[in-house]
Amino acid sequence: MTGGEHAAPAAPGRWRRWRRARPFTAGLLVALGGAEMLVTLRAPLGVLLHVGPQGLAAYLVPAVLVLCGVLLVATPQQRVFYALLSMLLGLVSWLTSNLGGFLVGMLLTLVGGALAFAWTPAKQRAGRATRTAGDPPPAPREPADDTAPAHDDAPPGGDAVRGGDAVPAESRGGPADRG
Repeated sequence: MTGGEHAAPAAPGRWRRWRRARPFTAGLLVALGGAEMLVTLRAPLGVLLHVGPQGLAAYLVPAVLVLCGVLLVATPQQRVFYALLSMLLGLVSWLTSNLGGFLVGMLLTLVGGALAFAWTPAKQRAGRATRTAGDPPPAPREPADDTAPAHDDAPPGGDAVRGGDAVPAESRGGPADRG
């Protein structure tokens, strides 16, 4: 067996962890919606031809949507900004990009933006938290002792104060009463 055979099973797990650490599906849907709008702009339909500034917006909106999709995957920390921008541009594409890429691109973009807005990073379990090289090792946990009282801390004088009632040892029948 060579070293390459041992690395193969770890690749799907590594891919899954990387994908789950970011709004991957949302970014993919936003980028696909923008790409679909760009494709419909090149459709051979004479009615859908845009000229001038509106023609520039027809190419600019889907291009920014593709960029938003890529940036959602690349920088998940900024997901709220990119999600809101992609949802806004998805709605604007209705006017600028052939009815939002014949509705398909607009719907892909809106669903992807909503998924990105709703996505939150997964919390790691306490037992599986990663440590850096400089962190000290975790302290060993002591087993719980159910037979011991909850608080057995007595002040140096020997009188334990429990529940706010301080009763001297003499009145309780302690060592001072014998005598």
